[in-house]
Amino acid sequence: MVEAMSTEEKVKISGPIFEMGALERQIYKRGYHSVCGVDEVGRGPLAGPVVAAAVVMPDDVEIDDLDDSKKLSPKRREIVFERIVEMELPCAIGIIDNENIDRMNIHKASLMAMRKAVRDLKGAPDFVLVDGTFLIPNINAPQLAVVKGDACCRSIAAASIVAKVTRDRIMERYEILYPSFSFSKHKGYPTPAHLEELAIGGPCEIHRRSFKPVADFIEQYELF
Repeated sequence: MVEAMSTEEKVKISGPIFEMGALERQIYKRGYHSVCGVDEVGRGPLAGPVVAAAVVMPDDVEIDDLDDSKKLSPKRREIVFERIVEMELPCAIGIIDNENIDRMNIHKASLMAMRKAVRDLKGAPDFVLVDGTFLIPNINAPQLAVVKGDACCRSIAAASIVAKVTRDRIMERYEILYPSFSFSKHKGYPTPAHLEELAIGGPCEIHRRSFKPVADFIEQYELF
């Protein structure tokens, strides 16, 4: 049973104990009317922004193939993303760029991106489900942090897909600006190909200078 709670309570729920949508059904049955799921992508890359999405999934809405974005192929993610857009579900994006990530650290930047996404929704949600183990600071609604929430909460799964597709599209555009990096392929993650590109030409303007591999390459180039 899901009890109402204050925004200060750090409640963690392990996602796999729930089947998809069961937790949200419990919350709606307790009288909440607007349950929002929040997820972010881009904590691990060496370049580009961290992107969060907030999506409100009404209890009577069904979307085929809704699942953790990491389990879907790029083509399937695009299809589900377009379906979410077509249905005009309440949805908002929060983006924090690499400079702010360097300034505040990736953890704080991720929480800020999620807070921005929730605050930019048209109509404030009355319950927020957050993927992971941390709650979002300064949100005036009850929250639950759900471990692996994108595998059991429909709204978090939708948010994970929106955030992933949005960030992938951003990185694809960055490849046009920085053609020496294959951002459309590795999306800024530390793949062997990306590390080789860094070794050849050094970092570009969207690299996260506080991340150790990038900092090492900067130090290396400053020696010459």
